[in-house]
Amino acid sequence: MKYVIIGGDASGMSAAMQITRGSEDSNEIITLERGQYYSYGQCGLPYVISGQVESTEDVIARPVEVFREKYGIDARIHHNVTEIDEKKQMVKGIETISGKPFQIEYDKLLIATGVSPVQPDWEGIKLDGILSMKDIPDTKEILNYIDHHQPETVTIAGGGFIGLELAENFKEIGKNVRIIQRSNQLMNPIDYDMAELIHKEAEEKGVELIFEESVQSFSGDHHVNAVVTDQNKYPTDMVLINVGVKPNTELVSRADFHLGSKGEMIVNSYMETNIPNIYAAGDCASHYNRVKQLNDFVPLGTTANKQGMIAGMNMVGQHRAFQGIVGTSILKFLDLDIGRTGLSEKETKQLNIPYDTVKVETNAIAGYYKKGQKITVKIVYEKQSKRLLGGQVIGVKGVDKRIDVLATALYHNMTTEQLLNLDLSYAPPYNGVWDPIQQAARKTL
Repeated sequence: MKYVIIGGDASGMSAAMQITRGSEDSNEIITLERGQYYSYGQCGLPYVISGQVESTEDVIARPVEVFREKYGIDARIHHNVTEIDEKKQMVKGIETISGKPFQIEYDKLLIATGVSPVQPDWEGIKLDGILSMKDIPDTKEILNYIDHHQPETVTIAGGGFIGLELAENFKEIGKNVRIIQRSNQLMNPIDYDMAELIHKEAEEKGVELIFEESVQSFSGDHHVNAVVTDQNKYPTDMVLINVGVKPNTELVSRADFHLGSKGEMIVNSYMETNIPNIYAAGDCASHYNRVKQLNDFVPLGTTANKQGMIAGMNMVGQHRAFQGIVGTSILKFLDLDIGRTGLSEKETKQLNIPYDTVKVETNAIAGYYKKGQKITVKIVYEKQSKRLLGGQVIGVKGVDKRIDVLATALYHNMTTEQLLNLDLSYAPPYNGVWDPIQQAARKTL
């Protein structure tokens, strides 16, 4: 059996490792990566800017040589797949270093091509100093620009996850940071009343926030010197673009493959596409949302690894279904931790679900143990049944604990009363006698 995997990062290599464990030695596994790096933690890259992670090499989990020498995987680099011939069961592409074409037949194929940053068609976007962060080469380019040009003011276009992480790490190295956001808030996946806590933190720490303005163009001779929006012009020495990502699915035919609204490949719970013997997993694939009971697109490393493992198991006949996501994420921004899971109030409205919300601000730990450990919890629940629909938690301590409890409750379709009945841990350094999420749950009864 010949297994071919397009993509050498989280989902692709999770699948490859699962295939090596579950298949015979005579089987052939070929992985095709268009870059030069395999299996690395993209989420750690913003912290290389500030030196909290010392080097881009530190985020590499396994170098390509390990896959080749230890596991017998034919792991190739600089192999860009440009076409899939599903009738002949063959992939075609270009070796980007030599420029030579290649074609490889397969018995089973996994598409694990991930996502790329959206690059808007803004005038002047090709000027030096306008960069994005997605992979190791991007990060090295940013570090090189900082070293050679010593920018004082950095403008970030987009206030999502990566935008806030970049803002924090540029502040860490003493830069003036500005975020320009087209909407009226940072972190669009959470509700505005919770986002206000993030805005306050940004302003207190000296991050300039520009809302409800759209970037139009950039000015400068060779290097960027200003960002032009639909309302103002802002001097800057460097720009980071963070306005979203798109699935890398250009290599598949829209006429043949089922794709979602964002361009993601639609898969079933076994990671199968609508084409026989072709699977997809990770950031380029759909993610079934257990709360929405619909396919969703929430590209995260945790999901990519799970889907890759499950794809690999199914490719070798070990039937295992992906159980779906509930939309859980967490982010550190300056001195705040920001967590969310399930549906926001905005999403619940869009789905026409009758709902109500509760929000509490309280102590993350026993109030007498340490002062100032405040935490804000918002839960969204179905009005009649009291079924939990989602939660958002922001604070300086204990956010991860609370958001994971809420995620577990969502996975098991729990009500707010059942949430209140949970036997959660307590000691003054960690909690009060009533956990903050249970304080919120009490207000729903």
